[in-house]
Amino acid sequence: MTSDTQVDAAGPLDEVERYLARYPDTEALELLIADTNAVMRGKWAPASTIEKAFTTGVAFPLSMFGLDVWGREVMETGLHVDTGDRDGFCTAVPGSLRPVPWADIPTAQVMLTMTTETGEPFHGDPRRALEKVVARAAGMGLRACVAFELEFYLLTARPGETQAEAFRPVLSLGDGPDRQNMYALSDLSAHASFFSEVRAGAAAQGLPIDTILSEAAPGQFEINLKHRTDAMGAADDALLLKRLIQETARRHQLRATFMAKPFMAWAGNGMHVHVSLVDGADCNIFADPSKGETVLESAVAGLIDTMAASMLVFVPTWNGYRRLLPGSYAPTRAAWGHNNRSVAVRIPAGEGAATRIEHRISGADANPYLALAAVLAAMLDGIEGHRKPPPPTDRNAYEAPAPELPDQLDDAVRLFRKSDFIRRTFGVEYRSMFAAIKDAEIAAFREEISPLERATYL
Repeated sequence: MTSDTQVDAAGPLDEVERYLARYPDTEALELLIADTNAVMRGKWAPASTIEKAFTTGVAFPLSMFGLDVWGREVMETGLHVDTGDRDGFCTAVPGSLRPVPWADIPTAQVMLTMTTETGEPFHGDPRRALEKVVARAAGMGLRACVAFELEFYLLTARPGETQAEAFRPVLSLGDGPDRQNMYALSDLSAHASFFSEVRAGAAAQGLPIDTILSEAAPGQFEINLKHRTDAMGAADDALLLKRLIQETARRHQLRATFMAKPFMAWAGNGMHVHVSLVDGADCNIFADPSKGETVLESAVAGLIDTMAASMLVFVPTWNGYRRLLPGSYAPTRAAWGHNNRSVAVRIPAGEGAATRIEHRISGADANPYLALAAVLAAMLDGIEGHRKPPPPTDRNAYEAPAPELPDQLDDAVRLFRKSDFIRRTFGVEYRSMFAAIKDAEIAAFREEISPLERATYL
């Protein structure tokens, strides 16, 4: 969660010294690294490890990035026993040393990034793909201004139910049927202590929370992060906000889920990405009165052209494709439009410096580094190629004459695996590794016989 002002050019140990001067009672350190599926992995360590994390690094196996969503080794990635399961070294991300508000003892946390034994960036670390695209933008004299929106459900357990039925959305107004109550302040008030603790934790960790709202289903909420001109920091913020929400929910005897489609009858959870591009003078190039609209449309064209190939990073889970339903406000076609929430790429209402793209495809369970890398790379491709998008959609995009997006995980894997855009953006090795992990997950779901099948055919 680095920012333009948090990284100290004087050296990483200055950050450690400042932190320990402010929190001298620190006893423990949580070492955090996001795997391919955006699952936080790492270690708990004594506070004395902080300096090591910022200098020589902490050893972790490279195979950490070859795990499926359940944390099982996927041998087809080539990162496990066939290579000796070698260690890499993870060093602290500058600016990411923060307190852990929910810990039982004074605890710090720090985010890590992986290098090989020789000190080279490791291709399997999802951060590396985004770093590469950020560097490409910098070479064009541009920086991305990014904000994430995260949707989630708060769930409460129902004692005595089976595992499949054990959780339901929280109800805000006493007993009664689950009901939609969009934008209801009463729903926020009913969980004021939870959201107050989330805000306090975000302030302690430097996470720039903006608005909080009740969403399109009972117990569903959205928290938005503020825009920042540090794409890496924005992706860090998204991951750390998810962790903060989940840990705070646990303290309130609730469960927060970012599962893309936890309930078929209700809206799914999305991760919308708002992006504009600023030049060396900190001016939004989409707002330029002479050529801003043309550049914006070129960026949109790049997104439309690469959308199907990138679906695997936007919707990386078996469950995620259940979210993409007509009329659900989750897109099903490669369409774009102005002030239209049924499209995949929306240009929100507003003028001038606020002109931006809202990318609406990703599920809340997507990896922010990978999703943002694909979005930025596509925008840059469109701008560099002076591409022209199809006409915008001004009505129901589910009925628009636009290409349908993949609606199954295996179709997304197939398109991802053969895409030259994916090869250029993520590299051949990462493309192969990620596809192998998803193949293994598909196989696991296909081997599972559902309760519905047994109820129907036994």
